[in-house]
Parts: sequence; structure tokens; C-alpha cells
Amino acid sequence: MLVKRSVMDEVGELIEWLASFGKTAGGGVTRLLYTPAWKEAQHALKKKMEEAGLQAYFDSIGNLFGRLEGTEAGETILTGSHIDTVIEGGKYDGAYGIAASFIAMSRLLQQYGAPRKTIEVVSLCEEEGSRFPLSFWGSKNICGRYGLDDVKDVKDADGIPFLHAMQTSGFSPETYTSAARRDVHRFIEMHIEQGMVLEKNQNAVGIVTHIVGQRRYTIRIEGESNHAGTTPMPFRKDAVSAAAEFISYLTRKAKELDPLLVATVGRMEVKPNVPNVVAGEIEFSLDIRHHKKEIMDQFCADIFTMLEKQSEARQMEFSISQWMDEDPVELDTEMAEWARCIVQKQGTPFQDIVSGAGHDSQVFGTFCPTLLLFVPSHSGISHSPKEYTALKDLEAGVALLEEILYKIAYK
Repeated sequence: MLVKRSVMDEVGELIEWLASFGKTAGGGVTRLLYTPAWKEAQHALKKKMEEAGLQAYFDSIGNLFGRLEGTEAGETILTGSHIDTVIEGGKYDGAYGIAASFIAMSRLLQQYGAPRKTIEVVSLCEEEGSRFPLSFWGSKNICGRYGLDDVKDVKDADGIPFLHAMQTSGFSPETYTSAARRDVHRFIEMHIEQGMVLEKNQNAVGIVTHIVGQRRYTIRIEGESNHAGTTPMPFRKDAVSAAAEFISYLTRKAKELDPLLVATVGRMEVKPNVPNVVAGEIEFSLDIRHHKKEIMDQFCADIFTMLEKQSEARQMEFSISQWMDEDPVELDTEMAEWARCIVQKQGTPFQDIVSGAGHDSQVFGTFCPTLLLFVPSHSGISHSPKEYTALKDLEAGVALLEEILYKIAYK
């Protein structure tokens, strides 16, 4: 029992150590791309990798790798997650995947020595999109989908150019070489669920089969501002009323079409936004997610047809601007089956699950065979200082990852 407790402490202590870089007064973590806290964390992690016997190095954009060289040349197994956080985020999102991969690799090295196939733990430089208006800078560079041209005009909220921030963190655009890799044949990511499904079902592991596609829109409905007291209801062109009818409709249709379809209106701006004036204009966001493209196609066609008919009947104008269109990704079925066999032998309660959040695995999933694994999040809370996963669940994830890496890289 004492040995087991010390093993669990290992992953907990590493996560607490990583959380010290960018720790906030409110108990959260803010570690944004190319900030001092981010730079300090990456370099401290590099030193820790070297102390564990790994060959540690950065690529030209700041992805950090800890390499365990295999005896057979060729295929590289990549495992890890992202080091960046949201503002005032939790200590587990991203960081747990890095900690789990580092510990699993260290244990394998100590017990078995060099693997047949090379394994690398990666601390991906960015995933969240919290500082600059782009996401997956780390993984998309590795997969050859991003380069400097994609960020040459990008700035953060303070007007700091992306390339300047990159330069000040020690990754000079002048010495940039493509971070694209051709040797990565598999990617494995361990992550907290960021939802409540595993906890409610009392399962310790989630084996992700799909990552949802995402479509995001800005919708504007234009009516007519008028006096709230003297404009009879039948003669109004009330933008808020029209939006409410549309939002009620899309909410009902989402529930009817598929229980896994989610549609969210999260931001809203009303004009003139005055208590005694009928609203003449409203603009709001719409976020739609599902793991099947045809379901999203059907839903979008239905609700936007309704919006068009509604606007025509009310003699109002509308516009729809789409600003995100990410297709769903099905992850590797073979590695998922390996994971099922392992947890069944371990006696670990598990389930298949669909990820409703985006992860680096969705980028790698179209690049190479990819496996994404979840451990529970207490009460489903994430992107918050209250984010928490129990030590026993963290260790269950590490133990599973260790077995998978052994199967792929050592056998």
C-alpha cells in the first residue's frame, strides 16, 4: 500500500510543479504562449527531461520533445499534450497529458531500457488560442498545416505581433525551419475529460472514438427600433423577439435530432439596448458540435431554412457569417481496441466516449493513427481553478499509457 501511495504521489507532484509556472493569486494557472511563465515552464521541463535520461530539444516554434531513442530506426511514437492554458485556468488541462507521458516513459526506461521504436514525449507549445486568435499552433506545425505565413499579421489583444512574441521567447523567425515531421507514425494523448460523463458513470477511463466537428457562426437579425409604449405588438419588427423564437427552435431541434448534438448561443449584443425601445438589431454567436458531419449538415439546413422563412414573414433582414468549420475526426480503431483489452485485464472500469471539446488529437488524427484517452474531471469542471482529478484516476491513466507504449514500442 505504501508503494502504491508513493507511485500516485509522483504524478500529483509533477502536476503541482508544473502549476507553479504561471500560478495566479486565485489558485489558477495562466500560462499563455510565448509569455515569461510559458518560457520558464518549457525550459524547466526540458531540464527535467534531461535529468531523466531523455534527449531534450526544441523545434523552431517552441514545441519541446524528450526523446527516448529506439534500437530500430524509422518510426517515432509521439505522446504528450499542450503546455499552454486559458486565462485563470486549471492545473490539469494539457499539463496532465505531459506529466503522464513523461512518467510513463521514465518508468519504461528504468524497467526495460531502450525501446525498439523511438518514443518522444512532447510538450506542445500551444493549443488553447488564449493569447492569439488561432489554435493548435504546436500540433499543426508538426503536421505541416501551419507555418510563419499563417501568423505574419496576427497580433494579441495588446497589439503585440505574433512573430515579435516568438522572437522574445527565443524562437527567432529569422532562423525558422519547418517544424513538420515525417517520422511520427502514431500519436497518443492522455487528457482530463473536462466533462462529467466518466464520473457520473463511475468509470476511470474514457476511450475516445471521435472528436466532434465544430461550426461557429455570427448571426445578425435586423428589425426596426421603435417606441416600447406606442408600437402595437402586431406592427413590431422586434429583433430580440425574432432571435428568441429562432433560439428556442434550434434548441428544440437539437434535442429532437440527436442527443449528442449540442448547439449553444453564448454571446449576444442588442441595439440600442435600451429598456423602453423595441430592439432594432441583435447579433449573437452560434456554436454547433457533433461527431458526424451529416448530422451537422442536416441541423444547419433545417435551422437556417427556418430563419429565412421567419425573417420573410416578419419582414426583417438577417445575415449569417461562419467563422469556424472543423470537421469531426474519427480516431484510430486499432489502438482503441488495444486500450480496451488492457483496461479489461487491469480491471479498470472504462467506456467509449465522444469528445465534445477540441484537442490536439483531432489535428494528429488526420495525420497519423491517433489515440485519445480521458480520465475523470470532478463535477465536469474545467478551464477553472476548481478543475480537479483524483490521484487514483491520474495514476490509472498513467498505468494505461505505460502499457500501451510498452505494447507499441517494446514488443
